[in-house]
Parts: sequence; structure tokens; C-alpha cells
Amino acid sequence: MWAMRVLTKCSSPAKSCKPYLTLNFIAHQHHGQYQTRRNLILDTSPSEFVKLHRLTGPDSGIVQISLDRLEVRNAIGKEMLRGLSHAFELINQKSYANVAIISSSVPGVFCAGADLKERRAMSQSEAKTFVNSIRSTFSFLEVVCVPTIAVIEGVALGGGLELALACDIRICGENALMGLPETGLAIIPAAGGSQRLPRLVGKAIAKDIIFTGRKVDGKEALSLGLVNYCVPAGEAYSKALTVARDINQKGPVAIRMAKKAINEGVETDLTSALVLEEDYYDYVLSTKDRLEGLAAFAEKRKPRYTGE
Repeated sequence: MWAMRVLTKCSSPAKSCKPYLTLNFIAHQHHGQYQTRRNLILDTSPSEFVKLHRLTGPDSGIVQISLDRLEVRNAIGKEMLRGLSHAFELINQKSYANVAIISSSVPGVFCAGADLKERRAMSQSEAKTFVNSIRSTFSFLEVVCVPTIAVIEGVALGGGLELALACDIRICGENALMGLPETGLAIIPAAGGSQRLPRLVGKAIAKDIIFTGRKVDGKEALSLGLVNYCVPAGEAYSKALTVARDINQKGPVAIRMAKKAINEGVETDLTSALVLEEDYYDYVLSTKDRLEGLAAFAEKRKPRYTGE
């Protein structure tokens, strides 16, 4: 079952599966507000609503996931979830991705949440299974081996915000509106929102946002720590690309180990977390990239990392 398949983990810190994708050159345009750039399309998604692109040239190593379901403002239904699940599996392949950007191709919206029309046709057991699938997919996104950046322009509500919460970094435009309105539908945020939001902004603020279902704009989201950056409307993707480029220049194995050390360390006590830190530091000590970093520093040049 595809929803369970995404929970498979690698057995070693930097182990990855072999990529299974077809590459074609295209020129990609983001509705005029983003510059046209040459990239590769990874033409393997089982959903027409989720597009996966690999940037090329100096941006090789940056992968972009685009949500593209215009008619329902990127609402998450079964087909879109299949596409997201497959895309997250692909970017978890060490061989071609160092950092991933998740953005929307639909103007004015990141993701409006769940597809409630589709949800209404489900039985209680079907709805439970589907929400469990969303939760497991977002949980897999959280532990994908490379850093992930959510680009929030416009609306990110319910499952849309929960998708962003599962990313490592969130960048929004000032016009963004974020919220978890589920209590207004007599349910709770169940794709990780009730757990990730309080871990990010604190219990009291999370209770306020979830109990009232109120929407938070970009500036307030920044003040609460809900997003890392808030920029003028329409500039969130450009900022995300700048951050992705900074990450892409670093040692890729070191970035993966840092993400694992942080994610796993914050969920345990400090003594245990320091043991994890030692283990992941020992792992990078044996890499060729570490030696290259030292050589580049001594020779006053830019390092040429290979991920080995």
C-alpha cells in the first residue's frame, strides 16, 4: 500500500536507494513572478498535481516540488497525496538532491488544506485511513534526508500548513495567511498540526491558534517563530532559492548528519542527544568531503564537495 511505503527508513545514516527517474530538459516558468530557469523535470510522479524539477548548472543539487491543482487551490486529495508521497521518496535519494523547495504553481495559495468535497464521499473508516496516510506522508517528509524549504505565498490552511510545518524551513510573503481551522469543522488538526505547531511556537500560542481557528498573517507568523523569514509578497521563492543555494554549497553529508542530529536530539534528553551528536560527527570524520573542506580552507579556494 503506497501510504505505508513512505515510512521505510534507511539502515545507515547516509544510506540511500538508487534513483528511479526519467530526466528531460525543459524551461520552467513560475507565473511570471519567478525568473525562468533551465532545469530537469523528473517525469515520474503518479499525480499530475505534483511536479518535481531538478535545477541545473550552478544550482545542481536543488530540487523543486510544485503543487499544481488550480481548480481546488491545491487541496489535498488522494491523487495529490500520491504525488506528494512519491516526490518525497524521490528527493530522499542521496544521488541527486541536496536541498528541496516546496512551492505552489497556483497564484495566491500555497495549499488550502484537505479536499473536503472528496472527504464528504468517504465513510468514517475511509476518512480515518486517508488522514492516517496524510500524517504518515508528512512524517516521512520531516525525516527526508535533505533539508526542505516551504515557500508560502497566500493561503496555507489546515493540511496546507501541516505540510509546511513538516518542512525544515518556512519562508512566507507578507500576504500569507496561515491557520488550522479544523475545530470549526468539529475535528482537530490530525496530520501533525496539533503536535508540530506547539513544538514550534509554544503550547499557549498553539492552543490559541487551534482553539480559535484564526488566521495568522506573514508578519505575525514571523514574530511567533512560525516561519523563518517573511519577505514582501511575491518574493518568498526568491528568498527560498537564496537559502537553498547557501545550503547547496555546504558539505552534503554534513548537512544530512546535522539534520539527523537535530531532529533526533531534540526528542530526547541532553545526555543521549550528545551521544547522537558524537555518532554523527564520527560519521563525517571519515568522509572525503571533510578532507576537501580542510584543503580548500588551506588553499583559500571554494571547496568542491562530492558527497563522499
